[in-house]
Amino acid sequence: MIRIISALILLVAVTLSSAAEQPLQLADSATDRHIVVPGDTLWGISAKFLKEPWRWPEIWRMNQEQIKNPNRIFPGDVIVLDRDGDGKPFLRIQNVRLQPKIYSESMTQAIPPIPPNVIEPFISAPLIVEINGLNSAPRIVATQQDRVFLGNGDLAYVDNADPSKQQWQIYRNGKPLLDPEDPKLILGYEAFYLGTASQVQAGHPATFVVLTAKQEISRGDRLVPAIRPALVAYVPHKPESQVDGRIISVYGGVGAAGRGSIVSLNRGTRDGLEIGHVLALERNRTVVERDETDKKVNVQIPPERIGLIFVFRTFERISYALVVQSEGTTEVNDFVRTP
Repeated sequence: MIRIISALILLVAVTLSSAAEQPLQLADSATDRHIVVPGDTLWGISAKFLKEPWRWPEIWRMNQEQIKNPNRIFPGDVIVLDRDGDGKPFLRIQNVRLQPKIYSESMTQAIPPIPPNVIEPFISAPLIVEINGLNSAPRIVATQQDRVFLGNGDLAYVDNADPSKQQWQIYRNGKPLLDPEDPKLILGYEAFYLGTASQVQAGHPATFVVLTAKQEISRGDRLVPAIRPALVAYVPHKPESQVDGRIISVYGGVGAAGRGSIVSLNRGTRDGLEIGHVLALERNRTVVERDETDKKVNVQIPPERIGLIFVFRTFERISYALVVQSEGTTEVNDFVRTP
């Protein structure tokens, strides 16, 4: 069976005609072939051949049937850069592996599009809470006797907990996320993750035992059922409409992001963003100068494209994105736009 591309290419959107009109540009360091190794990602492999890795469905020449019934890339596969009769580049899987048979057959993990270990915490936990998102969540109404703050092994009494759910995560609202275009508008909050708890006895209130305490837990904190990360098709594609947004935070409390950083945007599903959208990063820079009267004035420097981000989780007003390409640092308030 000829392997075409990863199974995660399921439901990929057809590349916009505007992008298709632009010929594919090979990377300056593009080689004739690449041997897939553990730790590779589809984005990283495509970047070895293309200047715009998110356009990989084009260089793979995928038709609709192949998109609906894709195959996988595994460690040991050999990817070859070829050209058609018109000289246009395309990629194919060579029908031979250059790694030992026993080794290659033991590899059952298909190559993912982007590093799963980087984004997993942002899928398994609600690290962004939308406005009023925790208001109706179960609340700690009392603590174990003689305990102001709870730690590992302590008991908490929780109101409004679903008796069918045993494992929970504990949160409280953190820093508000403000819209740079309207500083008075709160888009949501960075959820302050406190730890985990298990429901040991249903009731009103229910009894919980704290399993792990990352921070001090107290009365008033909220609980959310623990979920397993949802594996979805992180397929890169260009938004079908014009997106014009801003970076509103960089995860980790730092002011600047680089390649591999997680950022949040002031655009979400209500603005047409979806998982897999690739957006261009543009530097938003204002400098202070003096005019001819020696008065200080703000001068807006024209936006400069500095990289690409990959949207992997969306909320109504906010989205998470991974910085997959960066030429310099990305800062809060930088632009994100349709590439």
